[in-house]
Amino acid sequence: MQSLPENEIVESILSAIAEQRLPAGTKLGEQTLSDLFGCNRANVRRALATLAAQHVVELRPNRGAFVMTPSPKEARDVFQARRAIERTIARAAAGQASPEDIRFLRQNIREEAEARDARDKPAELRASRDFHMRIAQVADNEVLDRFLSELTMRSTLILGLYARHGTSSCAEDEHARIVDALERGDSDEMVALTDSHLRHLEADLDFDAQPRAATLQDQLAPRRAPSQNA
Repeated sequence: MQSLPENEIVESILSAIAEQRLPAGTKLGEQTLSDLFGCNRANVRRALATLAAQHVVELRPNRGAFVMTPSPKEARDVFQARRAIERTIARAAAGQASPEDIRFLRQNIREEAEARDARDKPAELRASRDFHMRIAQVADNEVLDRFLSELTMRSTLILGLYARHGTSSCAEDEHARIVDALERGDSDEMVALTDSHLRHLEADLDFDAQPRAATLQDQLAPRRAPSQNA
């Protein structure tokens, strides 16, 4: 069954945000998106409404749609929410991981490190997000999984906008220690390591950072086919 145009637009924009190809503040012009995806503006408006509901796009009256630019307070709120949710996930996941889960996570750590060494930022960011989402899958709580999916996307926007080193990502040794605790079933250690890891990411934020510019044509057109899930 062929994907609806609005679904393709949503997936492409989410992928671009998740890989920090589409930074905060980028204008999402209806006509530009219509031309890029070969669809009508009604499809575009439905896609933008979906993205606004996920808190990654802002619809400004008489100005149009823009990739969300989180304020410093919103950034702190997102990380506070992530810590609360991921601590709960960590406690639920401890001792529940299968050998396949552990293999996936250790391979994920290697892939993230290889992407970092190769300066492949999109691949590094995908691996980092996949790590956190796999642990949420191990915890087996669909509601928390959905919340975390949105929060990790919003975190990527925040890190792309405010991280001191341009595009912050997760530290390899921190992820490795989390997997060790997960495999041992040490729930207290899992919670402590997860909390410390997220605080480390938040501590790297610089709220005086200036946003960088990007265009839809440059950032979406090359990635349109095939569409990727965020």
